[in-house]
Amino acid sequence: MANDNAFLGTGWAFPPRFDGPNHDVVMSSDIEDIEQSLTILLSTTPGERPMVPDFGCRINQFVFEELTQTVLTQMESEIRLAILFFESRINVEDIYILPEQISGKLLIQIDFSVITTNTRSNMVYPFYLNEGTLISSQLLPLPDEWDKA
Repeated sequence: MANDNAFLGTGWAFPPRFDGPNHDVVMSSDIEDIEQSLTILLSTTPGERPMVPDFGCRINQFVFEELTQTVLTQMESEIRLAILFFESRINVEDIYILPEQISGKLLIQIDFSVITTNTRSNMVYPFYLNEGTLISSQLLPLPDEWDKA
């Protein structure tokens, strides 16, 4: 067998780049391809792609919201729905959203398993809240908790 994980797919790396003397397209495959697809999915707002208007994740609607437990739960729901509809190669096991108040971003950790191989993996997606000044102090972890995450 040439490639046991061929069903996971191979595609252009994200962001697209060219390498070597012939300027060949850099490709990604396996888990790397899935992680890059998740990055594209979470970074795309539905409606951005004219040919696939439903593709994307609606987490950008929360950029100016006060960061409460309700908003975090809604964000998690939007992420799960987007992955359910647009990334059929994986099952989401858990999603953790960790706010970083100083840098104004949320670290979204997605724990998943690849459906056909049962390979477990995770990725962290940085969601920037440049205007995120309404962060509830109850949601911020204590400094010791960051070392465990």
